[in-house]
Amino acid sequence: MSGDRYVIANQEQNYFLTLTVVDWVDVFTRKDYKLIITESLNYCIENKGLEVFAWVIMSNHIHLMIRAKEGFILSNILRDFKKFTSKEIIDRISEAGESRKDWLLNKFAFEAKRTGRAKNYKLWRDDNHAICLEKNGWITQRLNYIHQNPVRQILVNNPEDYVFSSAIDYADGKGLVKITKI
Repeated sequence: MSGDRYVIANQEQNYFLTLTVVDWVDVFTRKDYKLIITESLNYCIENKGLEVFAWVIMSNHIHLMIRAKEGFILSNILRDFKKFTSKEIIDRISEAGESRKDWLLNKFAFEAKRTGRAKNYKLWRDDNHAICLEKNGWITQRLNYIHQNPVRQILVNNPEDYVFSSAIDYADGKGLVKITKI
């Protein structure tokens, strides 16, 4: 595995996760790729026992505050999510008018070959940088961190203005992912 010291030790607890594209490649620059992520999160919520409290998609990583509902295993949900989104995004890169198509596919093919952890292409890093949120204060701190990410990157002035985040849900609007508010 990756040697990541931030592991999902207890499958029933709440976690803050960072899912990162290999080598921090800026994949999520196109709306289509981000919509694959939001649709997949909703699928996992509806069909795989995932509960999402907060989320944001940045250009090369995703932050999530999540847990698995009783009877489900968070690691399995994440494995399936990463496998499916990787395949879908690679397919979309292959067929769409992606100006970086050759570079992206070569990068992800190289990473699959280098690590031996994927057959043809490797989009996601193996680790999830899982931080358990059972400690006092962590939930509010991480929620703010997630929602302020697009503001810090000067993508928007206000967190709730960033479409690919749960900040709108916490401002009494309706976002793209069916979250459970904390």
